[in-house]
Amino acid sequence: MNKETKNNVTYMTFDLFKSAGIKHGFSTRLGGVSTGVYGSLNLGFNRGDSDENVRENFKRIATALDMNYERMCLSKQTHTTNVIVVEEKDAGNGIMHPIPYDNVDGIITNVKDMPLVTFYADCVPLFFYDPAKQVVALSHSGWRGTVGKIGKATIEKMHEVFGCEPKDIICGVAPSICKNCYEVSVDVANEFRKAFGEKADKYLLRPSTFNPDDQDKYMLDLWEACHQVFLEAGVPEENIEITDYCTRCNPDLFYSHRIMGANRGSLAAFISL
Repeated sequence: MNKETKNNVTYMTFDLFKSAGIKHGFSTRLGGVSTGVYGSLNLGFNRGDSDENVRENFKRIATALDMNYERMCLSKQTHTTNVIVVEEKDAGNGIMHPIPYDNVDGIITNVKDMPLVTFYADCVPLFFYDPAKQVVALSHSGWRGTVGKIGKATIEKMHEVFGCEPKDIICGVAPSICKNCYEVSVDVANEFRKAFGEKADKYLLRPSTFNPDDQDKYMLDLWEACHQVFLEAGVPEENIEITDYCTRCNPDLFYSHRIMGANRGSLAAFISL
């Protein structure tokens, strides 16, 4: 991934999505007006920061990404695998008027100039673009969403509604917690074993480096899990780009729930036709 700065706002972009000419970006914490634990580009309205600051931060990153602030369409995430299609009537959801849906962790559209927005602070942001059918999507994949394979659910919904073929879809895994930072308990590890079978112990799980003597603790590779989900859904390897930026390893660049807890800002993913 690339780290870019425009108008003092720093954000991340994918080579594959840039090459495809699609507007997109993943925010950092740099370039906003928020202060204290929210410093400075907090994009979460529900974190305790002032709405005035958050709105100004949205306007700043919208300008940097050359996106339409007033037509942004925000998710309402609750760690589900629920994916919806949003339409012209949804332009401005969460920015200009209240969000009419709940429990939505993935959003898809073919509407032009309506940026989709999802939120993060260690969970995995998934990006999707089908250049053949001109459809974009974003999904929030925490451990629950990854076990539930929300990446695959998003691709299946794109196919069902718009006729998108997995072979045409470009997919990206944006900054989130890495395999060296994400320790989970045995109950979470077992959920991945159920969902991924032998791939779980082969690719995704290894003994904890934080607590090497505790056999009920594991390190989990969410990036590789999402990679496997994309492949399982039929996306070609060459259409997948995975970040090398960890949110927990880079607290000066990103908000991390594992480091900061609830007293923090929110990062956001953006994509727009």
